[in-house]
Amino acid sequence: MSHLSPLLVQSSGICAERGEGSWLYDEQGNRWLDFTSGIGVTSTGHCHPKVVAATQAQVAKLVHAQYATVKHPNMLELTDRLYQHLPKHMDAVAFSNSGSESVEAAFRLARQATGRPNIVVFRGGFHGRTMGAASLTTSNNKVRTGWAPLMAGVSVAPFPHSYRYGWDEDTTVDFCLKELDHLMITECNPKDTAAMIIEPVQGEYGYYPAPKRFMEGLQARCKEHGILLIVDEIQAGYGRTGKFWSHEHSGVSGDILITAKGLASGYPLSAIAASKELMSHGYPGSQGGTYGANVVACAAALATLDVIEEEQLVARAEKLGAELRSHLEGLKAEHDGIDEIRGAGLMLGVEMVSAPNKPDGDRAARILKHCEQNGMLMLRCGSHGQVVRWLPPLTVTEAEMEQAVNLFEAALKET
Repeated sequence: MSHLSPLLVQSSGICAERGEGSWLYDEQGNRWLDFTSGIGVTSTGHCHPKVVAATQAQVAKLVHAQYATVKHPNMLELTDRLYQHLPKHMDAVAFSNSGSESVEAAFRLARQATGRPNIVVFRGGFHGRTMGAASLTTSNNKVRTGWAPLMAGVSVAPFPHSYRYGWDEDTTVDFCLKELDHLMITECNPKDTAAMIIEPVQGEYGYYPAPKRFMEGLQARCKEHGILLIVDEIQAGYGRTGKFWSHEHSGVSGDILITAKGLASGYPLSAIAASKELMSHGYPGSQGGTYGANVVACAAALATLDVIEEEQLVARAEKLGAELRSHLEGLKAEHDGIDEIRGAGLMLGVEMVSAPNKPDGDRAARILKHCEQNGMLMLRCGSHGQVVRWLPPLTVTEAEMEQAVNLFEAALKET
């Protein structure tokens, strides 16, 4: 432990030895309800039997089939299975290892396909930590600080954070679309703009869903100017919000889709999807990577889809998410420190404040520590670390959900 980099900041003091379903265990047998899901990764729970069986069988046959060198059956089957869930105009898929890599692959494709340099992002978005992805990220300056200059050609437009602005949704959407139009007049000429990239439900900034009318406004402007719309589904996709993709809440699918986290139940795998016609405008050899589409990760991804479909986890996330929101709204009515509940499905954020509209990251941190000490792991997000996020596995039981709410309520009272 003394040789681990001190720059790795961990949210808990736990050393996990194994996991099962919604639970993590240390070497002494202590256990914690894991309501982080590895930041939304283990949507099928820890070590789901179908995923374990699929990966164990694959490891015994082939571990690495480098996908720029040879094809393998798992990759080919996965592209077909993904297509069944993708917007129908997206009939081509490219794989990478991480969300950041696929973000970079997405805007690389957009720049090559359009011949334009600029990217519009939306304030509060999180897209990754690599150079290009960090240049698109504005959720917190810790991702961007200390290694400037970052990538050029990025313009930041406002996202409709109604809570932060203190306005109703319509007023906020009108303002944000007006500011986007102003940005394109004053800073980012549409003729120079390759793409806009957005999380349909923002993650790290505090679980803000993009309103339907805002997404429609982006789509209209992109179509008018020949700009590509990239939807970042890395955290909010794969059933998390009660739809298979979070953009389905608005009906705006965009031109390029990015997925990762829940894709392979913990194995490193990410992907971008677009139409074959759009992909054909990228440069040959611009997609790939040593470990992309790893054969074991693809086996896990296929088993993950089996579990999602057979156990109807998308509908389950919608149902349990509504029940969880109801419980949290009840706690909000009893505790002045909760200012708002946001999100969708089993991706909910609780805004903690010391007074109305005054973020209280310290209180949120104390709540997490109290929960950890009493058997539950949670995470924070938000500009001040003031949002307690709820990210249970999509396989969570109602009894586990009730236990989690009770632990959270106890933490509210004790802090």
